[in-house]
Amino acid sequence: MVIFQLERTAPLSLDEAWRRLTEWHRHGEVVPLTRVTVVTPPPAGEGTVFVARSGLGPFAFDDRMEVTVWHPPADDEPGRCRLEKRGRLVRGWAEIEVWPGPGGRTRVVWREELRIRFLPSPFDPLVRTTARSVFGRAVNRLLRGR
Repeated sequence: MVIFQLERTAPLSLDEAWRRLTEWHRHGEVVPLTRVTVVTPPPAGEGTVFVARSGLGPFAFDDRMEVTVWHPPADDEPGRCRLEKRGRLVRGWAEIEVWPGPGGRTRVVWREELRIRFLPSPFDPLVRTTARSVFGRAVNRLLRGR
């Protein structure tokens, strides 16, 4: 099991940072070799289910996620979203928080726990380093809006 945390500060309002981070289909645009399909109809919120398909050909796998907590920011109050990972290969959770930051900016906190089935714990340091790198770049790109 791997747990990691990322923190960013972005020159965005709370609402805009939240919108960019919770447009689930866009995650497929910023995570390499990944396509995201939202399974449930809009609007997004608690109960939303989406699947991230990552990899190439026969080496691809599905990472099925469900939104279990959905508290968008309101009136300068922070927002929080929790995803439960329910795939056959990848389990765990992710939490995304947006907080008021200095100078009207937004502070983003992304926490994640990953459990990869069949992968022994000696690989945890490699998984942690890779996940921090991949998700860190993805968060940066989502916040930039491209």
